Amino acid sequence: MMKQDDLAQARGRELHLPGSPRAWVITDGKIGDEVQCFGIAKALGLQAERHLVRPRGLWAALSPWGPIDPQEAPHRAGSPIAAPWPDIAIAAGRRTVPYLRQVRRASGGRTFTVFMKDPYTGTKTADVLCLPMHDKLRGDNVVTSMTSPHGLTPEVFAQARAEPDPRLEFLPQPRLAMILGGVSGHYSFTSTDALRLAEIAVRHASGGYGLMVTPSRRTPPELLETIRQALESEGLLNSRAFVWDRHGINPYVSILAHAAAIIVTGDSVNMVGEATATGVPVHVYIPSGHGHRKMTQFIDRLVEVGAVRRYAGHVEQFSYESVDSTPHFAREVARRYLAFRAKL
Repeated sequence: MMKQDDLAQARGRELHLPGSPRAWVITDGKIGDEVQCFGIAKALGLQAERHLVRPRGLWAALSPWGPIDPQEAPHRAGSPIAAPWPDIAIAAGRRTVPYLRQVRRASGGRTFTVFMKDPYTGTKTADVLCLPMHDKLRGDNVVTSMTSPHGLTPEVFAQARAEPDPRLEFLPQPRLAMILGGVSGHYSFTSTDALRLAEIAVRHASGGYGLMVTPSRRTPPELLETIRQALESEGLLNSRAFVWDRHGINPYVSILAHAAAIIVTGDSVNMVGEATATGVPVHVYIPSGHGHRKMTQFIDRLVEVGAVRRYAGHVEQFSYESVDSTPHFAREVARRYLAFRAKL
């Protein structure tokens, strides 16, 4: 039987749960959600299996409150949630909620379930819920922290510095990262944003920084092209500025690891949180749109602790202790998992 004393080995960022638990990450394919799930799994020392669910129209629309798509029921051939059941199942995203509940029931309650973010179906959705502070849901099984979990450990950054991406080697020091998000339900990234971000890129690349620009999957192609053309017209592209063109592997980790400062668009909790894991000055550019209360509260909290500043036309120098909530979430999941196993 596992005891709480087993947590004595759970020091540092990776906990390495005893017994080599089998783990699933249940996902509907959203990269941002997967980053959080696999970040927790990695911090727990787990080699989690990716289980992709694809509920059809009606069942997707009924999520998170409805049942799973019967076509993906555990007894159906090719089901993403077929037995044998895992020891731990981690999920995120509203379409995965019915599947996480189904695994919990089908396993006879022997699978320990973890859900990232607010499931909108209450605290009984999973054995433990990991939420950012700006989500309102609270309960005995709710764990909160400032930022979302991810896999960008100090060791990952150290490795990226030891083996720099050759595409960035031409850039002068100091280097400034520009991390671009994209259109969402609350942020629109208008043509005005594109021109403004292009002007920011040109100003800092010509003003002394080696500029590193990388888009996300949501970044509109026209936004990236506007920035690229502006840098090229000023003779800065490939001399003082690098823009990832979505060919080859995204040098995102290497860009963060080599940045002396960061400008990140304020439309993604994950991107802003990952930027603060570096410990370098982070400046949040707020794109157009009507905004989102949770995102505003999230940025406000990071401003309060001195980890970020809203971009005000220039790059500032300030220091703070790097922000990484992953170990906190992982320790709480580990503690609760061991207590759960002890009762079986």
